[in-house]
Amino acid sequence: MAQKGLFITFEGGEGTGKSTQLKLLADFLAQRNIPVITTKEPGGTEVGQELRRILVTGDKDKMDAVAEALLYYADRRIHMTKKVWPALEEGKWVLSDRFADSTVAYQYYGYNKRVPYQTLENLYKLAVGDFKPDLTILLDINPEIGLARSLAKAGHMAVKETRHESRALEFHNNLRNGYLEMAQKEPERFVVLNADKTIEDLHQEIVKTVTERFKLD
Repeated sequence: MAQKGLFITFEGGEGTGKSTQLKLLADFLAQRNIPVITTKEPGGTEVGQELRRILVTGDKDKMDAVAEALLYYADRRIHMTKKVWPALEEGKWVLSDRFADSTVAYQYYGYNKRVPYQTLENLYKLAVGDFKPDLTILLDINPEIGLARSLAKAGHMAVKETRHESRALEFHNNLRNGYLEMAQKEPERFVVLNADKTIEDLHQEIVKTVTERFKLD
């Protein structure tokens, strides 16, 4: 694929404010006349919305880590071929709320390495190939604070997407440590930002990061 646009992903545990910050960045880029679309995983396509319902609602034990990984990669393949790659070819910036790092964080680190890392690597190559995000913004927060935020938000939602929130705190601590380990391994792609601050302050940090990284005037 001859990529013309840029692919920026937002990662982090529950309650880090990814969705809010993604929208604010999209608004900032649009104001600068940069063509941009927003999306998410799972759920960025029509089929993905069905997979999202299966993956993030209901009982936490209704499937194991391997089944989850396979479903996430089914969603990812459809997402890339139907939405992300076509948009990039058109020269658009694509901002995604989660991508493949989430699968490694949740299904590998969160489950205490129950799904072999090489298995996830193989699935990535099969579904995505050598393609990687141009920038990954990792929003980091104490899991106890993030979970409290996420559960409070879920209380106002018609559909309770709290399947992962219902897991033990140990799972979320593993998840956070996994994200930080991944960021340490790929410092050229990841930028880690403390999400325990006001929405506006965090937004300004993200704008600064993107402006400097991609040399926006």
